[in-house]
Amino acid sequence: MNYLEIKKYDIANGPGVRVTIFVSGCTHHCKGCFNPESWDFKAGKPFTEETIEEIMEALKPEYIKGLTLLGGEPMEPANQEGLLPLLKRVKEFYPNKDIWAFSGYLYDKQIMDVMAKKYDFTKEFMKYLDVLVDGEFHEEEKDLSIIFRGSRNQRIIDVVKSLKEGKVVLHEKDAVRLGGGTWER
Repeated sequence: MNYLEIKKYDIANGPGVRVTIFVSGCTHHCKGCFNPESWDFKAGKPFTEETIEEIMEALKPEYIKGLTLLGGEPMEPANQEGLLPLLKRVKEFYPNKDIWAFSGYLYDKQIMDVMAKKYDFTKEFMKYLDVLVDGEFHEEEKDLSIIFRGSRNQRIIDVVKSLKEGKVVLHEKDAVRLGGGTWER
């Protein structure tokens, strides 16, 4: 697995100050994608044990709210396998920090109904996520007024509750479906 960038003080991709990793590789190729250079699985640098250590160190400060996985596509099977050791370590050492992921795959129709049945590591991967923003970016539904999404079709999913209930449970702060409002940072 490769990655393009690690942002150690990100305030755009989840609530609070976060550490964000942009992984390489995406098969969606959404029209109008904000990061098309991330589509190539070979772009960037190799994701190594040293990369994990760098991220773990960046997560140390108390003011860091959590980790965000972006891309590219973190839910591509090769990227899930690559990221799994990081997710395990984050939850072990920083159990109070949340983990967000952004994916073009749909939680219910593609991740849980297809990937989780095909790959054992997908079930494990999902256990470490707190929130998943799902759905491909649709340029015709682009909306700059919604937070943490690029287009209106995308959902902010509470993964913990969704796994427990066996169905999609939208995060309480999914502003589009709650009729607008603000998100506390």
